[in-house]
Amino acid sequence: MIKIYRDPAEALRRDEAVEARNDGIRDAVSAIIADVRERGDAALIDLARKFDRAELDSVEVPRREIDEAAEKCPPELVRVMKKAAEAIRAFHSRQVRQPFEIRDRDGVVLGQKITPIEKVGLYVPGGTAAYPSSVLMNCIPAKIAGCSEIVMVSPPSAGGTVSSVILAAAKIAGVDRVFRVGGAQAVAALAYGTETVPKVDKIVGPGNAYVAEAKRQVFGRVAIDMIAGPSEILVIADGKSDPAILAADLLSQAEHDRMATAILLTDSEELAAAVRDELERQIPALPRRDIARESVDNNGRIVILPDIPSCVALANEIAPEHLELCVDSPFDFLESVKNAGSVFLGRNCPEALGDYLAGPNHTLPTSGTARFSSPLSVDDFIKKTQFTYFTADALAKEADDIAAFARAEGLEAHARSALSRGKKEINEK
Repeated sequence: MIKIYRDPAEALRRDEAVEARNDGIRDAVSAIIADVRERGDAALIDLARKFDRAELDSVEVPRREIDEAAEKCPPELVRVMKKAAEAIRAFHSRQVRQPFEIRDRDGVVLGQKITPIEKVGLYVPGGTAAYPSSVLMNCIPAKIAGCSEIVMVSPPSAGGTVSSVILAAAKIAGVDRVFRVGGAQAVAALAYGTETVPKVDKIVGPGNAYVAEAKRQVFGRVAIDMIAGPSEILVIADGKSDPAILAADLLSQAEHDRMATAILLTDSEELAAAVRDELERQIPALPRRDIARESVDNNGRIVILPDIPSCVALANEIAPEHLELCVDSPFDFLESVKNAGSVFLGRNCPEALGDYLAGPNHTLPTSGTARFSSPLSVDDFIKKTQFTYFTADALAKEADDIAAFARAEGLEAHARSALSRGKKEINEK
């Protein structure tokens, strides 16, 4: 049963225990990465047999198989995925950055140019559940950015196939190549390349603890979007809220993962008790009730606070992945929200809306990292390059000041580099 707290400090202390690192995972991932680097495709095939119980002849999914999966996918689901893709595309198209130039000084041109990252790898989970929505959320911003090659990896089933729904989503989103490989070995393959899997420049997409640790270890060799932890939802609700709806929203994340976190902050004692009872009523009816039960019992909590502003203040301290504001005038509090991955405003905006159809990205910072990071966006798939141009006359006007600054830092060669262009006396100090 979910616990109810009146002391927020006590509730937050539980987070630290949940987030303790597992050294065993780190060591196991290191060994997997080393194996893939050394043996390439052979390691991927052996690891698929070991972890996925899948016998693979090859790791790439043929284009024919992707096309067949799309044709066999239920038409209604295809319709919904295409609708979602359009909403995602419409939202993310507004994120496209424009290059700029500054010419406000004679003989000087300054600017920034935008270049897409060339090769991107998408990790799409396929363990306890298949997530075609993650295909759309990760691929479409990359397509908008103009990435030249987008490859996807996803764990195979025991039969050696990737979920047909995920393959259908890959075709809708415009993924170029698909590989039936998951876990830390998939991240290693994307980072270092194998005989079949191309080496990419950036890896994005959520996964389990092994995938997150693998992304941590290959960072620097390649770029990554973020180190994603278990799913989180934090709901702020006043006493007017429907406890059955709140319980359903909390369970929408609790069913993801045994390590998922579901939190309710409220100013109502009565609501807190009613939501606790509703959770007990609803959990047994869920197909993934065992996962939801463990998540709620171990990581869930309800915190009672004096008022809604106090709830917002505590939410900022927690910095949740998903934040629901279930109050009468949610926009009154939006400006006060400083740390959250994605905010859902009002009583008619469940987090599930954001997972699928609203348009904003559902790949979000977790584990408190919303304090300093942002949702996946088009920005994640571009590089910004500065450029500078000075004429000889323009440089001559600045050379003495450059030299003075450089010499103040003890960098004589910097000073001489600037002074030499204007044929000034470089030994002058």
